Amino acid sequence: MTAHVSAATLQAYATGAMGADDVLAWPVEAHLETCGDCQDRLAGQVTAPVREMLAHTRLAVLAQARNGPPPVRRRRLRRLSHRWASWSVLPWALVTLLAVTAAFLLDEAFAAGSSVVLLLAPVAPLGGLAVAWSRRSDPAWETVSGTARAGIELLLRRTVVVLVIVLLPLAAVGWRLGTNPALWLLPCLAFTAAALLLGGLIGVSRAAALLAGAWVLAVALPTLIADRQPVLIEPASLPGWAVAAVALAGLALLRADDHRHHTSWN
Repeated sequence: MTAHVSAATLQAYATGAMGADDVLAWPVEAHLETCGDCQDRLAGQVTAPVREMLAHTRLAVLAQARNGPPPVRRRRLRRLSHRWASWSVLPWALVTLLAVTAAFLLDEAFAAGSSVVLLLAPVAPLGGLAVAWSRRSDPAWETVSGTARAGIELLLRRTVVVLVIVLLPLAAVGWRLGTNPALWLLPCLAFTAAALLLGGLIGVSRAAALLAGAWVLAVALPTLIADRQPVLIEPASLPGWAVAAVALAGLALLRADDHRHHTSWN
């Protein structure tokens, strides 16, 4: 409808004579959305009962706004928690703490064998990444993924939280065992960067599961069965871990746009 609504049609619409299913109702409403002149004409034809109802509604809304409860202010801690983490990581954090403690007790009890702590360190943060960046564990993932900060920025925030949760107990355990910090720190960072890089292609949860499974099957289980320290957790492997961590982190940043797609959430 390009011309203005006729007076008769506008009066029928204002008085309700034109039913909601009338074929003319839709073009009239579509025209009224953009035409200020016809809106003014419609306002002049509104019946007295309708005006009274609108005035009463307006006064009720204003009274509620003045006398109602004040808006609830979000606490600063809660705002920070939503920006940096999801509450779904709490159960995983407890499990990780128990796993690191168990690994420490095993190393204390069997000091002559392979270090369980060093075998656990590379894959310790992967479970947290899978939980923090998963549509199954985060009920608000659709809302979060549609925000302006979704993607690599939010993923890095949550990764920092996961690393803090993991590195603190590993640091305490490594100090108690007298282990070189680089032996558990560099593999941990390298596997985290690898999960971020691969996660942009197949999803962070799938990438974490794939990397953790590969490490357990190829390194951890054979080491525990053979009871022989592998070269991957020896001091001689530190330069390789350092290069891998830096290279994988750089590639993950270069491929940051991969995490803007929903395939990153799975």
